[in-house]
Amino acid sequence: MTGNVLRALEAVTAERAEAAVLSVRGLTVRFHLSGGRTVDAVSDADLDLVPGECLALVGESGCGKSVLASALLGLLPQNAETSGTALLAGPDGTGPTDLLTAGEKTLARTIRGRRVGLVPQSPAAHLTPVRTVRAHLEETVRALTGTPRRERRARAEEAAGRAAFPATHLDRHPHELSGGLAQRAATALALIGDARLLLADEPTTGLDRDLVDRTADELRRHVDEGRALLLITHDLAAAERIADRVAVMYAGRIVETAPAHRFFGPAGPRHPYARGLLDALPERAFTPIPGMPPELTALPDGCAFAPRCPRATTLCATRPEPRAAVACHHPEHPRA
Repeated sequence: MTGNVLRALEAVTAERAEAAVLSVRGLTVRFHLSGGRTVDAVSDADLDLVPGECLALVGESGCGKSVLASALLGLLPQNAETSGTALLAGPDGTGPTDLLTAGEKTLARTIRGRRVGLVPQSPAAHLTPVRTVRAHLEETVRALTGTPRRERRARAEEAAGRAAFPATHLDRHPHELSGGLAQRAATALALIGDARLLLADEPTTGLDRDLVDRTADELRRHVDEGRALLLITHDLAAAERIADRVAVMYAGRIVETAPAHRFFGPAGPRHPYARGLLDALPERAFTPIPGMPPELTALPDGCAFAPRCPRATTLCATRPEPRAAVACHHPEHPRA
């Protein structure tokens, strides 16, 4: 890559970061295990999200996607250590908040649910067992918006409708819900606050295809109203439906970031792993990626994908540039 191209990319990146709702640089999450061992679940991740944009973070299970989301909201276990920055734009032009250094009081009182909404990967764990879905929704309306009591019911039912949660199930408790219904209840809760940034961690898990499309479309509507969405998913069809950009994660590292129209279009992604993800889909080549992802406790010094990559050479024993648009020594050429 020439110096002129690099400078142009850096200028675009700086412009995006200045306008971003969320700007993440060098985010690393390290878990300290027994016996003095450590695991880097996320390594040196960079991403930006601007208003009116959906970024889909995709990759195989265990690659670090959900850990990244948990780090942004301060929901990691006590044995986790974070470094880097994650700047969340302040309301009304005020200064940004670094989510990685903000204290629990700040996160609980001013960030979670208010400035950052979350659709959790395991919704049952976020729902109080003794309260109905309606009670969850009405209490969230009260806490986030201060809506008078007589208006909360309508607001709660409106949020349920947006998430395709049936009104006939609003008075049920979490244990009476299927996995798909619990997922829709969690989506409704996340949408109530109209936060400028929404983190949706596998929001279509347990849903049939029609409901996947409906949920994706509602999230897209949320974005089109000027908010930002980080969609964490292994469902590439949902990502293709609503994403503006796609970031691909492998073994804790973001290995490619591309506009969605190029990623899913004829040109295709350029990282061999990203290309393999698409080629494994039934509606495409239906060719699985050979081998298995590496254990995070035993990552190679160089490219983590090299043992599975048909393009690997001795050069891949060294780590590619982490901040390149394609972190690969031998990127694929765009398809015709």
